[in-house]
Amino acid sequence: MWRVSFKTLLAVLLCSFLFACERSPTPADAGVVDEAGFTAPSAITVGKHQQSQRALSAASQTEFMDASRGLLASPENLQVRNAQGEIIWDQPGYRFIKGQAPASVNPSLWRRAQLNNIHGLFEVVPGIYQLRGFDLANLSIIEGQSGLIVVDPLTTRETAAAAWQFFREQTGNTKPVLAIIFTHSHIDHFGGVFGVIQEQQARNGDIQVIAPKGFIKEAVSENVLLGVAMQRRAGLMYGQRLPRSARGHVDTGLGKEPAISGDVGILRPTHIIDHTPQRLVIDGMEFIFQHAPESEAPAELTFYLPALKAYCGAELVSQTLHNVYTPRGAKVRDALKWSRYIEEARQTFAEARVYFASHHWPIWGRERIDQFLRSQRDTYKYIHDQSVRMINRGFTAREIAESIALPEALQEVFSSRGYYGTVKHNSKAVYQAYMGWFDAVASNLDPLPPQQAGQGYVALAGGAKALFETARQAFDDGNYRWSAELLTHLEFSGEGNDAASELLAASYDQLGYQAESGPWRDFYLSSAFELRHGKPRKANSIAAAEQMLAEVPLELFYDALAVRILPDKVAGKRTAIGIRLTDLDAAHLLYLENSVLHHRPLQASDKTDAVLNITHAAFLKMMTGNLGLKGMLASDAVKIEGSRVRLMAFFAGLDKPAGDFAIVRP
Repeated sequence: MWRVSFKTLLAVLLCSFLFACERSPTPADAGVVDEAGFTAPSAITVGKHQQSQRALSAASQTEFMDASRGLLASPENLQVRNAQGEIIWDQPGYRFIKGQAPASVNPSLWRRAQLNNIHGLFEVVPGIYQLRGFDLANLSIIEGQSGLIVVDPLTTRETAAAAWQFFREQTGNTKPVLAIIFTHSHIDHFGGVFGVIQEQQARNGDIQVIAPKGFIKEAVSENVLLGVAMQRRAGLMYGQRLPRSARGHVDTGLGKEPAISGDVGILRPTHIIDHTPQRLVIDGMEFIFQHAPESEAPAELTFYLPALKAYCGAELVSQTLHNVYTPRGAKVRDALKWSRYIEEARQTFAEARVYFASHHWPIWGRERIDQFLRSQRDTYKYIHDQSVRMINRGFTAREIAESIALPEALQEVFSSRGYYGTVKHNSKAVYQAYMGWFDAVASNLDPLPPQQAGQGYVALAGGAKALFETARQAFDDGNYRWSAELLTHLEFSGEGNDAASELLAASYDQLGYQAESGPWRDFYLSSAFELRHGKPRKANSIAAAEQMLAEVPLELFYDALAVRILPDKVAGKRTAIGIRLTDLDAAHLLYLENSVLHHRPLQASDKTDAVLNITHAAFLKMMTGNLGLKGMLASDAVKIEGSRVRLMAFFAGLDKPAGDFAIVRP
């Protein structure tokens, strides 16, 4: 192990003294290192923020007026707990966001966080209410002739129930819910449905459920196939483990944060939106729907209410630049289609006098709405068109990201700024959509994995200490991207030490403090947190989502089993297993050969090694890990035909990803 001097150990603290010379810190900035280990903002970070603050000084207050307009009531102490008593939503935790931005937060992001702190029950126009700040998304309520139409009932049953109760208490409105509209297939817009209605109401057919074509498939597919990896990464993107503080999580840019650890559910649609314009009359209210698939979500809709001249943009348009690629991981979105849908909405719903959406605050006035839609349209199309132009000139994804910038006219529009998505990573998404992962540089065709590359860089630098010294100089110079890159090589080489890990964390601190994007800030600071405190001890789980998973097509579950096959354990084996869901009268054959699992409907003539007869509910528990092999054998809901040994061997050949895998370290 290489040694470092006392001076080296203090290198990451030097920034605090430089900062103190720049100006007196606010109370939120005070101290060299806070309780979570986050370092003070450096003089260079402070300087960048001062420039940003000057640029914001003349900013219009229109957004603050819009975000407060129509506020009827705001809960004094909005905390929501789950059945285990855990706090899953804590609005008071954001009360520190007031006054001038501390030096540890980008002033533009701080401004956005202040806007997203404005929460409560709002009347958008007579007949339309919104509950904002009860979850990441908004819950919207439209009054029909005899009942209520609920739009996007949040992430969890608990947060939706809290919002719904507050609406009932403040308005005295006791009308029944007659319809639910799911605007798109992301969980923060449907998971809390059973917080506003009872499941039995839906089962009885008392509730109309309107959703875009493909809603169920798209809503559940991510959680089944890739939920483990996506949830792990989402924990970094949303700052799940970070303190809510000036050096921690402040905002996502889209809202405060998604509620976690609550109950989630879903309903199958009774009405499918599959074309534009599509007219429906719901409880006496005419709706004109726009079908917008493969935009912000694979399945998405927007709608217009002619009687109220109100346009609901869902998440097709937001008061921020959105993600063409989301850092938590997902298929890239089509920026060109996205832009075209916005233009289609602008023309189709040109008579709108109020715009409201699934996130943020409304916009009033025909001209303002038109200008907003134009800027949103042009932001996505500019990123698309200029990225493609540079691709055709031979630029790689990283080169495009370094070169592209919105035109000044769009840079000055707050709703086009990168509070959630960024121009940089969205341009890379356009590259990925058209060109894939390979940049045509031959050395990138089969590059070394991080551990081997790290060892090579350490050797090239003349050893771990020499590489550390170079990284420290880069840090002192304010070149935090370069210090982070060098120290990541050192971390993955296996030759680092605590001082190197701390300097890497300190580099992430500064990058996080400088970020205008909420997800970028949280990714940097969450990575710094993991370097200091280790990876999560408890992984996120989909086990609480059994009701939602009950709607998953069975074929998708069998696809999910196939991606868990451990090749070394099944090498050379040929196995045929039948699975019969006794309460659904559904049977499938799973057959294994060449270490690949296939499935098809089970036929009477099929020869099997074993048949597992199991109820759908028990099957779901098995898929979520709530029912292991021993429990399965002992359960009254399970009956096995054929070879129990072959059946057990089959399940023993399945991987069990825990979701707590390392990311910032090897």
